[in-house]
Amino acid sequence: MSENAIVVENLSKRYLIGHRVSQSSAYNYTALRDVVGREISNFVRKTTDVVRGRQVVQGDEVEEFWALKDVSFELKQGEVLGIIGRNGAGKSTLLKILSRITEPTDGRVLLRGRVSSLLEVGTGFHPELTGRENIFLNGAILGMTQREIRKKFDEIVAFAEVEKFIDTPVKRYSSGMYVRLAFAIAAHLEPEILVIDEVLAVGDIEFQKKCLGKMTEVARGGRTILFVSHNHAAIRSLCTHGLVLHNGIATPKYDAVSALEHYASERQRSPTSSWVRPANLAKSEVYFASIDVSLEGAQPKHILDCRVIINSESKARPACITVDFADRSSAVIMQAEPHCEPFIGGSPGIYRVDLRIELPPLVPGPYTLGFWIGPHNTETFDWIPEAITFEIVENPNPTRSFPYALHHGSIVALSIADVTLLETLTG
Repeated sequence: MSENAIVVENLSKRYLIGHRVSQSSAYNYTALRDVVGREISNFVRKTTDVVRGRQVVQGDEVEEFWALKDVSFELKQGEVLGIIGRNGAGKSTLLKILSRITEPTDGRVLLRGRVSSLLEVGTGFHPELTGRENIFLNGAILGMTQREIRKKFDEIVAFAEVEKFIDTPVKRYSSGMYVRLAFAIAAHLEPEILVIDEVLAVGDIEFQKKCLGKMTEVARGGRTILFVSHNHAAIRSLCTHGLVLHNGIATPKYDAVSALEHYASERQRSPTSSWVRPANLAKSEVYFASIDVSLEGAQPKHILDCRVIINSESKARPACITVDFADRSSAVIMQAEPHCEPFIGGSPGIYRVDLRIELPPLVPGPYTLGFWIGPHNTETFDWIPEAITFEIVENPNPTRSFPYALHHGSIVALSIADVTLLETLTG
């Protein structure tokens, strides 16, 4: 019987979030003595935090936020764990603690073996070093000798498909090139534990398939993998077990199929028509701040109205937006690609995007919307895969007398059948 590669006991992580007190009302004013007193109080609090080695929080009020709360599980050597949950559920925080990037507030983690992590684009890379130098740097961090790294070097470069740019500083790489090289390093330098966050979505479809194939190969080699992904088909095929996170609280460890079914049932019980970016969700140069959706009309011509607020914090390339529609099994059934007039971004500011999407006839049930923004289809600025859930109640075909099943699909094509009697047979 194989021993435990990972043991997590009562793991919790607390963050402190600062809020600035608003004085926006035209009828309210603040006396100078109040402003001075408030700033002195903030200065004293921040100085005390620095002296005691605590987190320094900006703002007038401080709020506690628990990204993880009493998470416990064990993972045996050779098992592949898929971690499932909405954005802001605590998945990335859990992986950062397991990768020793972030310290937990409470609880403990026991790891047996070397850990290689692929958490965010460029994590562990030095931007001024070339691809070649970063391969040796990452190998050294994992405790490998130069001889061991040289043995794997050609295989890493070939897998990443960056031969032409291997001696170019990685700061000049595109995000797709970053991910290809980072994954190749993480997968080929033979760690006992491989930790992968949802960064493969940055790459193109062919490279994603290539990565999933490599992870399958790694898992068959007896190494332990923790995999965060919103691609539930990949979790179903790759993972042996699943763990569902919701607001920092974890379910028991299930088999992968049962975990996906549990997550789907929870999502169906809590449909949402609006989404606001969680405070602990990382931001890129262009990101979604909030999303509101309303469903109008009736079958077979529902209209989905979406109002999206997007923040561009720096001068970035103009971007466009797409919306993915997933059914109750989390399979994407269609995508809306509206033509943006003008393009989003290009200059710092807050943008509002109004989308009006005509829906085809849909089978009754819950559907999930995923919102993506980026300059083109190989690079992602922001991706909220499960932002909004809406439900179709009416049957698209009122004359149908028996219910739809999962194997019937989700979209009902409008069709007309003309019947002509060609010959009457008598017997």
